[in-house]
Amino acid sequence: MEVFLASLKHLEEVSRLFDKYRVFYQQPSDMEAAKKFLQERLQKNDSTIFLASNRGNMLGFTQLYPSFSSVSMKRVWILNDLFVDEAYRGKGAAQLLMNVAEEFARETGAIRIVLATQISNVVARSLYESRGYIKDGDFYHYALRLQQ
Repeated sequence: MEVFLASLKHLEEVSRLFDKYRVFYQQPSDMEAAKKFLQERLQKNDSTIFLASNRGNMLGFTQLYPSFSSVSMKRVWILNDLFVDEAYRGKGAAQLLMNVAEEFARETGAIRIVLATQISNVVARSLYESRGYIKDGDFYHYALRLQQ
């Protein structure tokens, strides 16, 4: 199993996984929209996407978005997406993707990685907590929905 930085040449494979990720979060499948969204992210360098593969089969990905902390004046990475195809879960792909994302964050001088997951996603919460991620107890996080 290997993890590598995705580029536009991997658009089809990462779009397929991204669409499955969205379906996991109760969104309708829409391969064309997924492909368009990811193509824009890759072309504009809005995000960093890592793909996990095994013998040429693309089995998972993680997507990080850049941000900054004004207080520390350092880079922060938002780990927005982590997904492993159901057929490959429990085989170490998520751990490997997390390893690469964390090393990438260190190499880019980030002070931290932040992420959010559904409260009901016990498997993801367990993964993150096993890696030392701590549920924030110091700040409330708010969101303002601007569109449906």
